Amino acid sequence: MSTTVTDPDTPAPAVSAAVDLSHIGKTFAAGSVTALSDVSLTVAAGEFVSLIGPSGCGKSTLLRIIADLETPTSGTATVHGKTARQARVDQDYGIAFQQAGLLDWRTVAANVELPLELHRVPKAQRRARSAELLEMAGLTEFADRYPAELSGGMQQRVAIARALARKPSLLLMDEPFGALDEMTRERMQGELLRIAGETGAAVVFVTHSIPEAVYLSDRVVVLSARPGRISEIVSTGGWGRDADTDVRSSKEFFAAVAAVRAALRGEHDDQAVAGRDVP
Repeated sequence: MSTTVTDPDTPAPAVSAAVDLSHIGKTFAAGSVTALSDVSLTVAAGEFVSLIGPSGCGKSTLLRIIADLETPTSGTATVHGKTARQARVDQDYGIAFQQAGLLDWRTVAANVELPLELHRVPKAQRRARSAELLEMAGLTEFADRYPAELSGGMQQRVAIARALARKPSLLLMDEPFGALDEMTRERMQGELLRIAGETGAAVVFVTHSIPEAVYLSDRVVVLSARPGRISEIVSTGGWGRDADTDVRSSKEFFAAVAAVRAALRGEHDDQAVAGRDVP
């Protein structure tokens, strides 16, 4: 599997876009802190894209702009051709953060049903959808348990199931596995890829972990230090989709990790990855 690095100014291919960001800028604190500058990116339908960069580079801010939880100072953000605001109103995306954010007084099934309940979906339909998602997440036997009775990884699976309740065509995820131990994190990565594959949802995923970004993603978007700009885009081709192969132990995978690490350092080493193409 080859890995390529492309110039961020190269136009994206003409594909159906789940997310389209055009010249996004964001300034905080009465103009004293510029978090993002001139960020343009297209995420295709069904594509898995990770955002990675140094702390404070604006990764989470960019995700929040897509989710209409922050308003850009300049530029535009659209989700499936709609404004970010309209996409939020229409619930065209699901969102998950590092903390699962489950309601302790609701059962696992009731937590998953919450978005449907808020949209007044009939009870029978809510229960059927919840049962479907819990089966997909491998949590059917825990439907009547409460969050405090679950492990951290299981809580995150519930949060992902809840994010999928309205059948969104886009998942926005901000370090959802950051607090998990390594073994649980790897299992959850596999679960996420399986769920995204079965639903066909596009994913925009924020992480600090280079191996995680390489394993999960079709493309890894590397942001510079603040103000965040796209410095390079590393195309990895979706290593984790090859479930029958232990890709994390392959020399090609390590080479892809090296390519992203080099991009983060601002290096352009043509030997970092076999087949790497640097314009």
